[in-house]
Amino acid sequence: MTAEQFINKLKTYQSAKEQQKIQRYLKTDASDHQVLGVRMKQVFDLAKEHTDMSLEEIEALLESLYYEARMGAMSIMDFQAQYKKTTEAQRKNLFDLYIDRHDRINNWDLVDRAAKRVIGGYLYDFKKPRDILYKLARSENIWERRTAMASTSYFIRKGDLDDTYNIAEILLQDEHDLIHKAVGGWLREAGKQDLQRLLRFLDQHAATMPRTMLRYATEKLDKQQRDQYRSLKQIE
Repeated sequence: MTAEQFINKLKTYQSAKEQQKIQRYLKTDASDHQVLGVRMKQVFDLAKEHTDMSLEEIEALLESLYYEARMGAMSIMDFQAQYKKTTEAQRKNLFDLYIDRHDRINNWDLVDRAAKRVIGGYLYDFKKPRDILYKLARSENIWERRTAMASTSYFIRKGDLDDTYNIAEILLQDEHDLIHKAVGGWLREAGKQDLQRLLRFLDQHAATMPRTMLRYATEKLDKQQRDQYRSLKQIE
Protein backbone atom coordinates (compact mmCIF):
# COMPACT_ATOMS: atom_id res chain seq x y z
CA MET A 1 0.00 0.00 0.00
CA THR A 2 1.21 3.50 -0.79
CA ALA A 3 0.98 6.43 1.60
CA GLU A 4 -1.67 8.00 -0.64
CA GLN A 5 -3.78 4.84 -0.55
CA PHE A 6 -3.38 4.63 3.22
CA ILE A 7 -4.59 8.20 3.66
CA ASN A 8 -7.53 7.65 1.29
CA LYS A 9 -8.55 4.64 3.37
CA LEU A 10 -8.30 6.70 6.57
CA LYS A 11 -10.64 9.27 5.07
CA THR A 12 -13.37 6.65 4.80
CA TYR A 13 -13.38 6.46 8.62
CA GLN A 14 -13.72 10.21 9.24
CA SER A 15 -15.96 11.43 12.03
CA ALA A 16 -16.66 15.05 12.99
CA LYS A 17 -17.11 14.03 16.62
CA GLU A 18 -13.75 12.23 16.67
CA GLN A 19 -12.12 15.17 14.94
CA GLN A 20 -13.15 17.52 17.77
CA LYS A 21 -12.04 15.00 20.40
CA ILE A 22 -8.57 14.59 18.89
CA GLN A 23 -8.09 18.30 18.35
CA ARG A 24 -8.64 18.96 22.05
CA TYR A 25 -5.72 16.84 23.25
CA LEU A 26 -3.14 17.50 20.55
CA LYS A 27 -0.24 19.47 22.02
CA THR A 28 1.41 20.53 18.78
CA ASP A 29 0.88 23.79 16.90
CA ALA A 30 -2.27 23.74 14.73
CA SER A 31 -0.25 24.95 11.75
CA ASP A 32 1.69 21.66 11.84
CA HIS A 33 -1.24 19.32 11.45
CA GLN A 34 -4.72 18.63 10.18
CA VAL A 35 -7.06 16.21 11.91
CA LEU A 36 -9.18 13.83 9.87
CA GLY A 37 -11.15 12.52 12.84
CA VAL A 38 -10.33 8.80 12.84
CA ARG A 39 -10.44 6.60 15.95
CA MET A 40 -7.04 5.30 17.02
CA LYS A 41 -8.18 1.68 16.87
CA GLN A 42 -8.99 2.13 13.20
CA VAL A 43 -5.60 3.75 12.58
CA PHE A 44 -3.80 0.91 14.40
CA ASP A 45 -5.81 -1.80 12.65
CA LEU A 46 -5.10 -0.30 9.23
CA ALA A 47 -1.41 -0.01 10.08
CA LYS A 48 -1.31 -3.65 11.16
CA GLU A 49 -2.83 -4.71 7.85
CA HIS A 50 -0.06 -2.93 5.98
CA THR A 51 3.09 -3.56 8.00
CA ASP A 52 4.93 -4.44 4.80
CA MET A 53 4.82 -0.80 3.68
CA SER A 54 8.16 0.36 2.31
CA LEU A 55 10.36 2.82 4.18
CA GLU A 56 9.83 5.39 1.44
CA GLU A 57 6.06 5.24 1.81
CA ILE A 58 6.31 5.35 5.61
CA GLU A 59 8.32 8.55 5.29
CA ALA A 60 5.66 9.89 2.91
CA LEU A 61 3.09 9.27 5.66
CA LEU A 62 5.29 11.18 8.08
CA GLU A 63 5.36 14.06 5.62
CA SER A 64 1.57 14.30 5.68
CA LEU A 65 -0.13 17.12 7.54
CA TYR A 66 -2.73 14.63 8.70
CA TYR A 67 -2.13 13.66 12.30
CA GLU A 68 -3.65 10.22 11.76
CA ALA A 69 -1.37 9.54 8.80
CA ARG A 70 1.67 10.23 10.96
CA MET A 71 0.24 8.03 13.71
CA GLY A 72 -0.18 5.35 11.06
CA ALA A 73 3.48 5.73 10.11
CA MET A 74 4.60 5.38 13.73
CA SER A 75 2.38 2.33 14.17
CA ILE A 76 3.77 0.61 11.08
CA MET A 77 7.31 1.33 12.27
CA ASP A 78 6.48 -0.12 15.68
CA PHE A 79 4.93 -3.26 14.18
CA GLN A 80 7.91 -3.77 11.88
CA ALA A 81 10.34 -3.35 14.79
CA GLN A 82 8.48 -6.05 16.75
CA TYR A 83 8.60 -8.75 14.09
CA LYS A 84 11.30 -11.36 14.51
CA LYS A 85 11.72 -11.57 10.74
CA THR A 86 12.83 -7.93 10.60
CA THR A 87 16.59 -7.88 10.04
CA GLU A 88 19.13 -5.76 11.90
CA ALA A 89 19.60 -3.67 8.77
CA GLN A 90 15.87 -3.03 8.55
CA ARG A 91 15.72 -2.16 12.23
CA LYS A 92 18.55 0.33 11.70
CA ASN A 93 16.63 1.89 8.82
CA LEU A 94 13.60 2.34 11.08
CA PHE A 95 15.82 3.81 13.80
CA ASP A 96 17.45 6.23 11.35
CA LEU A 97 14.11 7.30 9.91
CA TYR A 98 12.75 8.07 13.37
CA ILE A 99 15.80 10.15 14.31
CA ASP A 100 16.16 11.87 10.94
CA ARG A 101 12.48 12.84 10.73
CA HIS A 102 11.85 13.74 14.34
CA ASP A 103 10.53 17.05 13.01
CA ARG A 104 7.39 15.11 12.01
CA ILE A 105 7.12 13.24 15.32
CA ASN A 106 5.70 16.19 17.18
CA ASN A 107 3.14 15.06 19.71
CA TRP A 108 3.49 13.00 22.88
CA ASP A 109 1.53 10.02 21.57
CA LEU A 110 3.49 9.87 18.31
CA VAL A 111 6.64 9.58 20.42
CA ASP A 112 5.17 7.00 22.78
CA ARG A 113 3.80 4.87 19.95
CA ALA A 114 7.20 3.88 18.58
CA ALA A 115 10.10 5.09 20.74
CA LYS A 116 10.13 1.99 22.93
CA ARG A 117 10.86 -0.54 20.17
CA VAL A 118 12.13 1.53 17.25
CA ILE A 119 14.69 3.41 19.35
CA GLY A 120 15.09 1.59 22.66
CA GLY A 121 14.63 -1.87 21.18
CA TYR A 122 17.18 -1.30 18.46
CA LEU A 123 19.79 0.03 20.88
CA TYR A 124 19.27 -2.81 23.34
CA ASP A 125 18.82 -5.77 20.99
CA PHE A 126 21.90 -4.94 18.93
CA LYS A 127 24.03 -3.58 21.78
CA LYS A 128 24.46 -0.15 20.21
CA PRO A 129 25.91 2.90 22.01
CA ARG A 130 23.22 4.90 23.77
CA ASP A 131 24.83 8.33 23.42
CA ILE A 132 21.98 9.42 21.13
CA LEU A 133 19.56 9.27 24.08
CA TYR A 134 21.65 11.73 26.07
CA LYS A 135 21.87 14.06 23.09
CA LEU A 136 18.08 13.92 22.75
CA ALA A 137 17.61 14.45 26.49
CA ARG A 138 19.50 17.75 26.21
CA SER A 139 17.66 18.89 23.09
CA GLU A 140 15.67 22.13 23.00
CA ASN A 141 12.89 20.14 21.32
CA ILE A 142 10.40 18.77 23.85
CA TRP A 143 9.52 15.77 21.68
CA GLU A 144 13.16 14.75 21.37
CA ARG A 145 13.51 14.98 25.15
CA ARG A 146 10.42 12.81 25.56
CA THR A 147 11.87 10.28 23.10
CA ALA A 148 14.99 10.02 25.26
CA MET A 149 12.90 9.02 28.28
CA ALA A 150 10.31 6.92 26.45
CA SER A 151 12.98 4.84 24.73
CA THR A 152 14.25 3.58 28.07
CA SER A 153 10.96 1.76 28.65
CA TYR A 154 12.39 -1.09 26.57
CA PHE A 155 15.44 -1.24 28.85
CA ILE A 156 13.20 -1.23 31.92
CA ARG A 157 11.38 -4.29 30.65
CA LYS A 158 14.76 -6.04 30.46
CA GLY A 159 15.75 -4.99 33.98
CA ASP A 160 18.33 -2.52 32.64
CA LEU A 161 17.64 0.64 34.64
CA ASP A 162 20.78 2.80 34.51
CA ASP A 163 19.77 4.94 31.54
CA THR A 164 16.29 5.55 32.91
CA TYR A 165 17.72 7.07 36.07
CA ASN A 166 20.53 8.91 34.31
CA ILE A 167 18.16 10.55 31.84
CA ALA A 168 15.66 11.28 34.61
CA GLU A 169 18.38 13.26 36.39
CA ILE A 170 19.04 15.28 33.23
CA LEU A 171 15.33 16.08 32.93
CA LEU A 172 14.60 16.71 36.61
CA GLN A 173 14.22 20.45 36.20
CA ASP A 174 12.57 20.43 32.78
CA GLU A 175 9.87 23.09 32.54
CA HIS A 176 7.30 21.13 30.52
CA ASP A 177 4.55 19.08 32.17
CA LEU A 178 4.70 16.43 29.42
CA ILE A 179 8.30 15.77 30.40
CA HIS A 180 7.32 15.70 34.08
CA LYS A 181 4.73 13.05 33.28
CA ALA A 182 7.13 11.03 31.14
CA VAL A 183 9.94 11.04 33.69
CA GLY A 184 7.63 10.29 36.60
CA GLY A 185 5.82 7.57 34.70
CA TRP A 186 8.95 5.69 33.68
CA LEU A 187 10.50 6.09 37.11
CA ARG A 188 7.37 4.42 38.44
CA GLU A 189 7.85 1.55 35.98
CA ALA A 190 11.50 1.25 36.92
CA GLY A 191 10.39 0.98 40.54
CA LYS A 192 8.44 -2.16 39.70
CA GLN A 193 11.74 -3.77 38.74
CA ASP A 194 13.78 -2.48 41.68
CA LEU A 195 11.82 -0.68 44.37
CA GLN A 196 14.82 0.10 46.55
CA ARG A 197 16.58 1.90 43.71
CA LEU A 198 13.50 4.06 43.13
CA LEU A 199 13.33 4.86 46.85
CA ARG A 200 16.99 5.88 46.87
CA PHE A 201 16.36 8.17 43.89
CA LEU A 202 13.37 9.70 45.66
CA ASP A 203 15.36 10.14 48.87
CA GLN A 204 17.77 12.27 46.87
CA HIS A 205 15.39 14.19 44.60
CA ALA A 206 11.81 14.17 45.94
CA ALA A 207 12.15 17.57 47.62
CA THR A 208 13.07 19.32 44.38
CA MET A 209 11.21 17.32 41.73
CA PRO A 210 8.28 18.99 39.95
CA ARG A 211 5.01 18.06 41.66
CA THR A 212 3.59 16.18 38.69
CA MET A 213 6.78 14.17 38.24
CA LEU A 214 6.78 13.24 41.92
CA ARG A 215 3.11 12.30 41.85
CA TYR A 216 3.62 9.97 38.88
CA ALA A 217 6.80 8.45 40.31
CA THR A 218 5.20 7.63 43.66
CA GLU A 219 1.84 6.47 42.31
CA LYS A 220 2.40 2.77 43.03
CA LEU A 221 4.02 3.17 46.44
CA ASP A 222 2.03 2.38 49.54
CA LYS A 223 0.18 5.30 51.12
CA GLN A 224 2.71 5.86 53.88
CA GLN A 225 5.59 6.08 51.39
CA ARG A 226 3.61 8.32 49.03
CA ASP A 227 2.73 10.71 51.82
CA GLN A 228 6.30 10.72 53.09
CA TYR A 229 7.85 11.68 49.76
CA ARG A 230 5.16 14.13 48.79
CA SER A 231 5.52 15.91 52.12
CA LEU A 232 9.18 16.55 51.26
CA LYS A 233 8.23 18.61 48.22
CA GLN A 234 9.31 22.17 48.73
CA ILE A 235 6.64 24.82 48.44
CA GLU A 236 6.93 26.45 45.03
